Amino acid sequence: MNDPQKVIEIVSLARSGSEKAFSELVDIYASRLFGYFYRLTGNRDDSNELLSELFLKMVEKIGSCRPETFEPWLFRIASNLFTDYLRSKKRREKMLSRIEEQVQSETEPPPRGDLMTDKLTRQIQRLEPETAEIIIMRYYSQLSFEELAKLRNEPVGTVLSKVHRGLKKLRQLMEESDNGK
Repeated sequence: MNDPQKVIEIVSLARSGSEKAFSELVDIYASRLFGYFYRLTGNRDDSNELLSELFLKMVEKIGSCRPETFEPWLFRIASNLFTDYLRSKKRREKMLSRIEEQVQSETEPPPRGDLMTDKLTRQIQRLEPETAEIIIMRYYSQLSFEELAKLRNEPVGTVLSKVHRGLKKLRQLMEESDNGK
């Protein structure tokens, strides 16, 4: 939804306990947030689980959110959930080794979807988790650099630099993949 005023109205209604407003917020943000989690985890089940946890937390904590800052607030919760996900399950090492095995074992194209998108997803997953997260938040979740800076409690210049370095590394990985490395 591109109408910030409408989101503010819906959040205000949700804060007062409107189930319909909560349902509308889920409808508005579910696909973007699922994509965010899926690009980070590479796993539909984990992404669905994280998405469910996120919406539960949204319901529990919406009273602490100012309606005009709802989207950055929601993505901060998503970011924290992903960080907890990595920590609690010690997934960083396992995820990287699983992805490496997946990339090496893939011999046939996926049954559906665009090959370039699948290739891009695999290469994003090879990035450091923090780098992958910031790129996904910027380009897939469509957060501005200012929103990312607020979300991460970092200066805008630092965020710009991290995104630039991440894109450079991603470009390198894509080229290596094209050359069969």
